[in-house]
Order: sequence, then C-alpha cells, then structure tokens
Amino acid sequence: MAGTDRRQSSDLAGGPVVVLIEPQLGENIGAAARAMLNCGLTEMRIVRPRDGWPNEKAVASSSGATMVLDGARLFETTEAAVADLNGVYATTARRRDMLKEVVTPRRAAREMLAREARGERIGLLFGAERKGLDNDDVALSDKILEAPLNPGFSSLNLAQAVLLISWEWRMAKLDASDAAGPDAFVLGTEEIGGDAPRASRDDLYRLFEHLEGELDESGF
Repeated sequence: MAGTDRRQSSDLAGGPVVVLIEPQLGENIGAAARAMLNCGLTEMRIVRPRDGWPNEKAVASSSGATMVLDGARLFETTEAAVADLNGVYATTARRRDMLKEVVTPRRAAREMLAREARGERIGLLFGAERKGLDNDDVALSDKILEAPLNPGFSSLNLAQAVLLISWEWRMAKLDASDAAGPDAFVLGTEEIGGDAPRASRDDLYRLFEHLEGELDESGF
C-alpha cells in the first residue's frame, strides 16, 4: 500500500534490534528495512550477507528506508552481533530439541516492551531465506518466537516475518500509551518487572567460559 507522507513526523524511539543472519539477497534485506521503518524500528544488524555489503539492490528495494540501511552494522558471527543485548528471541517455524519457551509475536512484543522500560536491549534473530536459523544461533536466544500460522503452510519470506513481528511491537507500544504504561503488564501468572536489567549476552558468554574453565581445571 502506498501511503508515505514525508510531511508527517516519524516516531522512531527504541524498539528491538533486527538481526539478519546470512541473508542471501540484497532485495530481501531492503524489503526487511522497509518493513522495519513502517513500524518505527531502525536498528538492523547483518551477519555474513551472501552478496556482500553495502548492496545496491537492498537500497533499490527499500522504497526509501535508507536510514535503516545506512545505519546497518555488519558482523562476522551471530554471537558478536548479540553480545551487547540483554535478551534475544529466535524466530523459527521449526520446533527444535531445546528446552526453550515458545511465544507468539504478540506475547513477545509485550515482554519486549516491558523489558525495554527497564533499560534492557532486545534482539530478534531472523535466519537465511533458504534454511532459517541454525541450532547454534537458536541456542543464543532466550526464547523461540513462533507465529501461529496455518500449520500446513507456515512459510514466510524474510520481509513478511520482519513486518509481522515489528507490527506486533508497534501495536503493543500504541496500546501501552493508552494504558498505565509498560510496567503494568502482567502476563498470565508471570509479572514482567523488576528494577535491574538482565546481563548482556557478552557477560553471559564470559560466565559460561569461566564455568567451563573451572570444570576443566577440576577434572570434571
């Protein structure tokens, strides 16, 4: 749908970081940037894009969302791309043999909004168009984010997936502005609150390395 009115002000404050892992086509990166900006998200990180970066095809397909592409950061590993984040959601339609909670985009959006209010930074992992996320990438996440689509046909292209989740984030944010605020969210019996933000992924990596080193040293 056409509808951009450049005379209108944009509301570009906060929101999750969109991490694209091994995207194949520049056109898909550009379309994902367009979807992000539609919903007020601006921070994109890209891990090992197949066709290199920067990419002119990404610019052409972004329909003017160049501020997202111009600010995109390039990383060699997923671990490095999420190191400074306090929480990560992995988007996938395939159940993995991992003990991770699976949440819908709507539930995740409400959680992310509450965590952002505590000063935390959250990332969304999106895998390559052909194969999605590797298990190693999913292992870096706190939760799996899965849209309740038609189980017989749940395939989304990259930009669709980014738009779906970004839209839920935007709607949660708009709903919160009409209510008492994000700190009022209570999700089932689990209250999303607390004063201190969670540790960054980099802090957790160092803790795990320390524990592994101590176990090795003790002969475990």
